Amino acid sequence: MKYLKINTENQADLEALKNAVLQLKGVATVEIIDDENPESELKKAFAKTKEQLKTGDYETLVNDIFDIITKNNSKK
Repeated sequence: MKYLKINTENQADLEALKNAVLQLKGVATVEIIDDENPESELKKAFAKTKEQLKTGDYETLVNDIFDIITKNNSKK
Protein backbone atom coordinates (compact mmCIF):
# COMPACT_ATOMS: atom_id res chain seq x y z
CA MET A 1 0.00 0.00 0.00
CA LYS A 2 1.26 3.48 -0.82
CA TYR A 3 0.34 6.72 0.93
CA LEU A 4 0.03 10.29 -0.25
CA LYS A 5 0.61 13.10 2.23
CA ILE A 6 -1.04 16.43 1.47
CA ASN A 7 -0.23 19.47 3.60
CA THR A 8 -3.04 21.99 3.71
CA GLU A 9 -3.50 25.58 4.77
CA ASN A 10 -5.60 26.34 7.83
CA GLN A 11 -8.62 27.49 5.83
CA ALA A 12 -8.68 24.45 3.50
CA ASP A 13 -11.99 22.62 3.18
CA LEU A 14 -10.78 19.18 4.21
CA GLU A 15 -14.06 17.40 3.55
CA ALA A 16 -14.20 18.77 0.00
CA LEU A 17 -10.59 17.73 -0.55
CA LYS A 18 -11.32 14.27 0.86
CA ASN A 19 -14.32 13.85 -1.45
CA ALA A 20 -12.32 15.01 -4.48
CA VAL A 21 -9.47 12.58 -3.79
CA LEU A 22 -11.93 9.71 -3.30
CA GLN A 23 -13.16 10.30 -6.85
CA LEU A 24 -9.74 9.49 -8.31
CA LYS A 25 -9.25 6.07 -9.85
CA GLY A 26 -7.35 3.71 -7.59
CA VAL A 27 -8.04 5.57 -4.33
CA ALA A 28 -9.45 3.16 -1.75
CA THR A 29 -9.71 5.37 1.33
CA VAL A 30 -8.87 8.88 2.52
CA GLU A 31 -8.10 9.69 6.13
CA ILE A 32 -7.67 13.19 7.54
CA ILE A 33 -4.84 13.27 10.10
CA ASP A 34 -4.22 16.30 12.28
CA ASP A 35 -0.51 16.32 13.20
CA GLU A 36 -1.10 19.28 15.50
CA ASN A 37 -3.68 17.35 17.53
CA PRO A 38 -2.36 13.80 17.93
CA GLU A 39 -4.69 13.11 20.85
CA SER A 40 -7.65 13.13 18.48
CA GLU A 41 -5.88 10.52 16.34
CA LEU A 42 -5.41 8.33 19.40
CA LYS A 43 -9.10 8.67 20.23
CA LYS A 44 -10.00 7.70 16.64
CA ALA A 45 -7.74 4.65 16.85
CA PHE A 46 -9.37 3.50 20.09
CA ALA A 47 -12.83 4.07 18.66
CA LYS A 48 -11.92 2.05 15.56
CA THR A 49 -10.53 -0.78 17.69
CA LYS A 50 -13.63 -0.77 19.88
CA GLU A 51 -15.87 -0.98 16.80
CA GLN A 52 -13.76 -3.81 15.32
CA LEU A 53 -14.12 -5.78 18.55
CA LYS A 54 -17.89 -5.19 18.65
CA THR A 55 -18.38 -6.36 15.06
CA GLY A 56 -15.98 -9.29 15.38
CA ASP A 57 -13.64 -7.90 12.72
CA TYR A 58 -10.62 -9.52 14.34
CA GLU A 59 -8.68 -10.00 11.11
CA THR A 60 -8.60 -6.25 10.40
CA LEU A 61 -7.78 -5.52 14.04
CA VAL A 62 -4.80 -7.89 13.96
CA ASN A 63 -3.66 -6.47 10.61
CA ASP A 64 -3.84 -2.91 12.00
CA ILE A 65 -1.77 -3.89 15.04
CA PHE A 66 0.75 -5.70 12.82
CA ASP A 67 1.05 -2.60 10.60
CA ILE A 68 1.76 -0.43 13.64
CA ILE A 69 4.42 -2.82 14.93
CA THR A 70 6.16 -3.15 11.57
CA LYS A 71 6.11 0.63 10.97
CA ASN A 72 7.66 1.26 14.40
CA ASN A 73 10.36 -1.37 13.84
CA SER A 74 11.23 -0.04 10.38
CA LYS A 75 11.88 3.46 11.81
CA LYS A 76 14.59 2.17 14.17
